Amino acid sequence: MSTPPASTKPPAAMPDVQGSQDSRNVAIDKVGVKDIRYPIALYCPKSEGKQHTVAMVNMYVALPHYQKGTHMSRFLEVLNKHHQGIDSGDVMQVARDMKVRLEAEEAHLQMSFPYFIDKQAPVTGQPGKLDIEVTFEAVAGETDDFILGIKVPATSLCPCSKKISDYGAHNQRCEMEAQVRFAPGKMMWIEELFELVEQCASTQVFAVLKRPDEKHVTEAAYDNPKFVEDIVRDLALALDAEDRIVWFRVASENFESIHNHNAYAVVERDKR
Repeated sequence: MSTPPASTKPPAAMPDVQGSQDSRNVAIDKVGVKDIRYPIALYCPKSEGKQHTVAMVNMYVALPHYQKGTHMSRFLEVLNKHHQGIDSGDVMQVARDMKVRLEAEEAHLQMSFPYFIDKQAPVTGQPGKLDIEVTFEAVAGETDDFILGIKVPATSLCPCSKKISDYGAHNQRCEMEAQVRFAPGKMMWIEELFELVEQCASTQVFAVLKRPDEKHVTEAAYDNPKFVEDIVRDLALALDAEDRIVWFRVASENFESIHNHNAYAVVERDKR
C-alpha cells in the first residue's frame, strides 16, 4: 500500500485567546506565576566564588483593562535566559526583560531563598554555617525599584526580667528583618547588611557552640539586655547611618519563652 503524500497546507494559526479584548474595563495590578522553585547562583565576595541555592520565585506584570489575559509561558522563557547565575544586578534585568517580553507597563519579580553565612564560634573558633532568608524584589516600570531583604536569627534578653529577678533572666530567640533600598549607583553585599543587623540583638546565634562558646554567648546576652523596642531602634539607627541606604523597613519578632505570645516592633523610614 502506498503512503499518501504529506499535506502541503500550512498549519492553521492558533487563536491568541489571552491577547483578545476584554469588555469589563478592569485593569489588573499583578498577574502571573508564583511559587516557582528555581536554582540560582550568587556571587560571594569573601570567597570570590558562587553559592548555589534554590529560590522561590514569583513573576507578575500589570495587565491593562482591555486585555483578556497574559501569556504565562513567557515568564518561564525569561527566567530560563538567566539561569546561569543571578545576583542583585541581574534581578533588575530579569524584571526589565519580563516587561519587554510580555509587553507590559510594569513587571514585578520576587525571589526568596536560603543563604548561608560562614561564622566561627566566638571562643573556640569552631566553623559553622548560619542560614538566613534573603529576598529580592524588583519592579520595572516608568522607573526601576529594587529592595534587598534579609531575616536574621538572634537572641534577646528581657531587661525587665533581669531587673526584677533575684537570679537569671528570661531570654528568647528573635528574628530580625531588614528591607532596604539603595542610593543610585550604590549597593551592599548580603554579608554587609547581615553584619549590621545581627549586631543589634542582645547577642548573636551560631551554628556550632562548644561549652566555652555557650558560656560566652549566655553571658553576652545577660550583659546586653534588650526589649523588642530596643532592637528595632538600634536597627533604625544603624541603617540610618549607612549612606548607601535611602529607605529601610526594620522589624523584630521575639519568640517569647515565658508568654504564650510573641513581641513585635517595626520601624520604616524614607531618608530621601
